[in-house]
Formats: sequence, C-alpha cells, structure tokens
Amino acid sequence: MRHRKHHGSLGLVSGHRRALMANLASALLTHGRIETTEAKARAVRPYVEKLITLGKRGDLHARRQALAKLRHRPIVDLLFSDVASAAADRNGGYTRMIKTGFRAGDAAPMAIVELVQEKVVAKKKAKPVKKAVPAAKAEAKKEAKDEAAEEAVEAASTEAEEAKVEEASEAAVEEDKEAKD
Repeated sequence: MRHRKHHGSLGLVSGHRRALMANLASALLTHGRIETTEAKARAVRPYVEKLITLGKRGDLHARRQALAKLRHRPIVDLLFSDVASAAADRNGGYTRMIKTGFRAGDAAPMAIVELVQEKVVAKKKAKPVKKAVPAAKAEAKKEAKDEAAEEAVEAASTEAEEAKVEEASEAAVEEDKEAKD
C-alpha cells in the first residue's frame, strides 16, 4: 500500500530521482535561481529548504548530512557559509516558485525556483476596530457640520435676497410718492 507516501516519483526510479534532486539543489544553491518544470520545482523546494535548515544549524553532524545529500564538498561549504548566513533571520520560506508559462517544445509547464534574499520585515499590527468606529463618528460629525454650514449659507443668502427685495420695494414706494408729489 502507498498510504502516506505523498511525494511524487517524477516518473523516475529512486536512484535517478535522488541524483536529480541533488543536482537541482546544487544548481539552485550555486546560481540562486533555476528554471525547470513545475513538477521538479515543487519537488526540489522542500529538499532545498531542509538543506538550508541544516546549514543554519551549522554543526558537524548537519554538515555530514548535507554532504550525504549533495555529494559535493564545495557546494556544502557554500551552503553553510553564504546561504545559511543569508537565511539566518528567516524561519522557513527560503525559496519561492514563480510559474513562467509553457515550454515551446512540449508545452510542459515551467517555473523558476529561486532563493529568497529579502530581509524579513516585521508586519505592523492592524489597528483595533474600536479606533475605526470613532473615526467613522468623527467623519459623520464633520459631514453634519458641513451640512449645517451649507444650510447657514443658504439661509443667509435667502435673508440677503429678502433684504434686497424689501429695499427695492421701499425704493419703489418712495419713487411712487415722489412721482405723486
């Protein structure tokens, strides 16, 4: 039975698959990014992440375990010196996979796997909802003040118009009086 055997075989026998993973991981650690098929990219990511975790541990046993997987001492030295120090402040997520489309020859889905080099930035905590409610109330008060100001302007303009009408009517009454005299 194959229960709980969730890794893909990639259509390869186990020895070939181990060699492929070692070669992909070596290329990724050496160059920082590789382009391969999506299936191989999904398979090599956890492989490399575990190797980087060994590099972060840094002891002799971890170095020997990495050498057993990678089989090339210069690449293990690179892993333990440069790559592990660059990933020292990260708690996982050392690689990323970016899908790039399809290969022209056989339309195989392709992806780029690369080492993440950015520094980890602490996320700012979201403001509590309680502070957002008073802000909404303040905005409502501001709108109410604006509406009150508009009403005052309209009232003042109607009063001014009424005053003008009264003045005009008084002037007309005076002219009528002068005309009669």
